[in-house]
Amino acid sequence: MGKVYLVGAGPGDPGLITVKAKNLLEKADVVIYDYLANPRFLNFCKEDTEKIYVGKKGGFHTVSQEEINKLLVKKAKEGKTVIRLKGGDPFLFGRGGEEVEELVKNNIPFEVIPGITSAIAVPAYAGIPVTHRNYTSTLAIITGHEAEGKSESKINFEAIAKLGTLIFLMGVKNLPYIIKNLIQNGKSPDTPVAVIQWGTTPKQKTAEGTLKNIVEKVQALGITAPAIIVIGEVVKLRKKFNWFETRPLFGRKILVTRTREQASKLVEKLEELGAYCYEIPTIKTVIFKNEKTSEILKNLDKYHWLVFTSENGVKYFLQILFEEGLDLRIFGGKKIAVIGTGTENAFKKIGIIPDLVPKENYTQEGLVEAFSQIKISGKNILLIRAKKAREVLLKGLKKLGANVEILSVYETVIPEDSKEKLILALKEGVDVVTFTSSSTVKNFFTLLGNNKDLLKNIIFASIGPITTKTLKEYGFEPQISASQHTIEGLISAIKEYFAGGGADNERRS
Repeated sequence: MGKVYLVGAGPGDPGLITVKAKNLLEKADVVIYDYLANPRFLNFCKEDTEKIYVGKKGGFHTVSQEEINKLLVKKAKEGKTVIRLKGGDPFLFGRGGEEVEELVKNNIPFEVIPGITSAIAVPAYAGIPVTHRNYTSTLAIITGHEAEGKSESKINFEAIAKLGTLIFLMGVKNLPYIIKNLIQNGKSPDTPVAVIQWGTTPKQKTAEGTLKNIVEKVQALGITAPAIIVIGEVVKLRKKFNWFETRPLFGRKILVTRTREQASKLVEKLEELGAYCYEIPTIKTVIFKNEKTSEILKNLDKYHWLVFTSENGVKYFLQILFEEGLDLRIFGGKKIAVIGTGTENAFKKIGIIPDLVPKENYTQEGLVEAFSQIKISGKNILLIRAKKAREVLLKGLKKLGANVEILSVYETVIPEDSKEKLILALKEGVDVVTFTSSSTVKNFFTLLGNNKDLLKNIIFASIGPITTKTLKEYGFEPQISASQHTIEGLISAIKEYFAGGGADNERRS
């Protein structure tokens, strides 16, 4: 017999999932998830985890509640660890109680992992505290998902109209009905109201008004579900407390083309600045070994320098090293050179400080320049890199008199599942596409195919001159170029571009 965990996924911001929820997702055999559960959480799962979508959108049920209940029981009886991932909190209008009843009836072991509810988190992200000693000490959380034609409402409007803060979940469609009943039961038409769509995410949109005009405000902004309604004097505090929607990249849609493993750092920092990110890797790295690999590793003592041109080079070199029964002691007596700060940090994480790092120009050219300042003539150098790479470093080191051999430890391929996602994202309306290497550029255009018309008004952001050169070969000039050729430099350049009004300039036609 397996076990079912009802897990609250929080309101949307991926950072608001609990540590316990994340730990369970990493061990899950099956994840059954809803529309409002951020799909990025699925990245925590094992590769072989079965993922089943059962969400509903706009009233349309992909799978009925009865079928979901049966599915939970079925998977648990198969001996699986099952995660029922639900937006917000499982027991706050999430029908978690019904699912637990079914599990109890079938003697299925279960646990409930609470989640951060949108009822409190979304107002907080809109700059609205749901309680405040100077405004109110009472709070009611109410379902707004009631049809006006019901013979008897389960909502006691006479009672809640007397309370301080009212939070209605799933109530945008019934907003006029809610307002009418509150006013009829004594709520002042001048009571402040905020309606917040896609709260806690970079797509957040907020309409502000009063009971007498909020319907028109919501319609003017085009706000639809998912959204929550906040009614009460605390809404006035938004003018002073609004922190989330004022971040420098708020609402900007940015497409990240790095490998899935490397994208998280860039995405995390962009989202901290308010951007909405599409993670669509145009490259995928896989380990590469051939008949020469073992031979080279057995004779590492002959090399004076080990040179790494990427974080991936470090990652896969170490993986191969351990697979060959070797360990970090092989670095003893050797000097290490790296192409930039990212690769340098990959070594620092394992307790090794590289001997040579370019000062500013984090490119193959920059590394050749750094080597030109020391004597390497006659030295044996092992260049550890991708299977396919530029030859600038190889030729430059040889020109300086070094004896250079190449050890390819990985190669890049195009992810098969990225094309459809890329086209869909561009059609939805992307502001910026980021490129962190020539490979991301080449594979981007390969995936794009004959859909270049989708690039109208797109802003391109390049990490450095080599990447920019490749973009130009495809006929595009990046509007954003990092002066420091690192992820931090790229983020800084994007931030400066929008702060300086660059987005208002004439874009590519």
